[in-house]
Amino acid sequence: MIKKLFKFIFKLFLWFIGLSVLWVLLYKFVPVPYTPLMAIRSLEGDKNYETRHDWVPIEDISPYLQLAVISAEDQTFLSHSGFDRKAIEKAIKYNEKGKKVRGGSTISQQTAKNVFLWPQRSWFRKGMEVYFTFLIETLWSKERILEVYLNSIEMGDGVFGAEAASQYWFHKSAKNLRIENAAAIAAILPSPIRYSANPPGSYVARRTQWIMKQMLYYGPFTLEKQENKGDKKKVK
Repeated sequence: MIKKLFKFIFKLFLWFIGLSVLWVLLYKFVPVPYTPLMAIRSLEGDKNYETRHDWVPIEDISPYLQLAVISAEDQTFLSHSGFDRKAIEKAIKYNEKGKKVRGGSTISQQTAKNVFLWPQRSWFRKGMEVYFTFLIETLWSKERILEVYLNSIEMGDGVFGAEAASQYWFHKSAKNLRIENAAAIAAILPSPIRYSANPPGSYVARRTQWIMKQMLYYGPFTLEKQENKGDKKKVK
């Protein structure tokens, strides 16, 4: 009986590995149409709730927005392999002292969570996040990770992805965002339902200025496919 149970569990494990790899490979080439968070928000919302989401290729997303989210969320994105050890250590030390929880998630981890998982905190969810982060870092390029991230992340109440956010907040397409617009959208990412990119409150206004300074410090931005992992790339 125990032997049969272990055999069954092992088969389930193999099926999970196979299907998850195929799922990740599919999204390497196919636009992500819908995410678990979109479904959760839709179920939580009232009858007037609307999901705004329009997939666009990364070529149609302003380089300013690409740089803004990297400057705001994950400045080592182009050089790490999915995890920023220093940021995680800082987050752990901060959380041990403070009351508010500070995350140490990279853009890769956020992409894995947004596309394949659910937002609630648990050790199981975190373990799954590590697994899917490893898969996308192994099977996707950095360019694809950023493209999926910018097309799936929540950027307002019912607003998902760069194109929908650009239209919602600034009434223009994502490729036409100016540096101030891009920094303002990146500034609300810690809590996109609570904060407004336009008009900005005092916190978002301050954070927007900080992000713009980080963008200038980062330098010219060109996102090229990495030949060698760990090589620092500039972003066009």
